Amino acid sequence: MTNPPTLKEVAQRAGVHVTTASRALNPATSSLVNAATIRRVQAAARELRYQPNVIARGLKTARSMSIGVLLPDLTNPLFPPIVRGIEDVLAAAGYTTLIANTDNDPDRQAALFDSLRARQVDGFLAATAHRDDRLFTEAHQQGVNVVLVNRRLDQADVPSVVADDQDGIAQAVRHLLELGHTRIGHVAGPEDTTTGRARLRAYRQTLDDAGVPAEAALIATAGSFTEAEGARATRALLDQAHGITAVVAANDMIALGCLDVFTERGLHCPGDLSLVGFNDMPFVDRLTPPLTTVRVPHYDIGAEAARMLLDRLASPGLPAKSITLPVTLIPRTSTTTP
Repeated sequence: MTNPPTLKEVAQRAGVHVTTASRALNPATSSLVNAATIRRVQAAARELRYQPNVIARGLKTARSMSIGVLLPDLTNPLFPPIVRGIEDVLAAAGYTTLIANTDNDPDRQAALFDSLRARQVDGFLAATAHRDDRLFTEAHQQGVNVVLVNRRLDQADVPSVVADDQDGIAQAVRHLLELGHTRIGHVAGPEDTTTGRARLRAYRQTLDDAGVPAEAALIATAGSFTEAEGARATRALLDQAHGITAVVAANDMIALGCLDVFTERGLHCPGDLSLVGFNDMPFVDRLTPPLTTVRVPHYDIGAEAARMLLDRLASPGLPAKSITLPVTLIPRTSTTTP
């Protein structure tokens, strides 16, 4: 095997000094080099198939230039656009993303977290947090750089980027009220997540503001944000509540479970029951019927979380903050008048 190309060879091909080539190829220092020179150096690096020595750079900067990303379920279509936003921002800054799937298992999450820390990642982006998650609370208190994605903690000041869950559910419920529905059920998300609790609270509050009773029988709780749990909770909802004409699902995966049960029981959507989801996952517009849902800017959530983490790496003393991004109701044909 031939020796890999060196930075000196890249500099020679680009006709610049080695220091200039190094600055041009490092996102942290490229602002010191004019754009034309950067393009010339990058072209030379591509031609030679040059790869920077990340280990050597890490020894100089005391960083591994890698970020750990913890996801609860890689099979959920919610997460690819979030990860894409994360990777686009981190790659532009010279970081490698290490993705780990926790399967919503606290023990597995803790083991993966420890494994990534042992690999000296510079920080974490986590979409797995529960309302009272000691792992992330303690890590933040110990000075580990952590930014939560799509979820918050109840009382800890861990930085986070989330969607406006309350407004999204409020839009969904008001949409159904405006269509004439008054018996609106809710298949809620897990109570131990801030998303599940916030969306349930918004459902109750919006009905209360409209003067419509939010009866306990109209609510069933899924144990996880999955199709199977959505189906189980929907069966319980239909068994315990009578006269329901519409259902608000805590997310699109749960909504898929709702549709499964509607079919199972010979109910037509939206003729017998209208249905609203949450997230606007890919392909829900191709369901039968196309799903009315709340669109969440998942790519922007991932990108903003990555930028927040980079800011904290650059300025460790920054105070923790939480960013909430707006959402939009997307009406489709799964909802109609009762």
